[in-house]
Amino acid sequence: MDQVLIDFLQQTGTPATFFLNFRWLQANPGPAKALAQNPLFEIGNHGTRHRPLSVSGRGAYGIPGTASPAEVYDEVMVNEDALRSLTGKPSRYFRSGTAYLDDVAVRIVRALGLVPVSFSINGDGGATFPAAVVFREVAAARTRDIVIAHANHPTAGTADGVARALPALSSAGITPVPLPST
Repeated sequence: MDQVLIDFLQQTGTPATFFLNFRWLQANPGPAKALAQNPLFEIGNHGTRHRPLSVSGRGAYGIPGTASPAEVYDEVMVNEDALRSLTGKPSRYFRSGTAYLDDVAVRIVRALGLVPVSFSINGDGGATFPAAVVFREVAAARTRDIVIAHANHPTAGTADGVARALPALSSAGITPVPLPST
């Protein structure tokens, strides 16, 4: 976990939704619990195996998608059960691996009581962007943008780029807010 990023968000009072997947939860129970117990942060469902959601197997970024409604259900609900155990409440939001969902998968996610979430700004390119590019991308955010960035790659440029971008956003009158209540 990128503790520098987490600490920065905490110190600045910046809310964030952390979308956790089942594999990460299993590998990082202590950090997952710390995130879940922090009232500044919300925990969202990021799938069981971090797969694109499709009923036809369509993938994205070289990752194969789920191939049936049953696989969509499992991708959402196995992790949802784990998150409910972690947080004591149901998740409000679901973001699939790669953020790809076909129309049928969107309807399934909604029927399961979750709001599908995507993004409008890819802040760190899957934790591949250097800090200067993260700064540029995140600082370009405007009201109602949803910025995606990763907190599971501590050697990436995410923490430094976000730390530089938030004051620039503030100077532009932009304040990060939690995802809207549903």
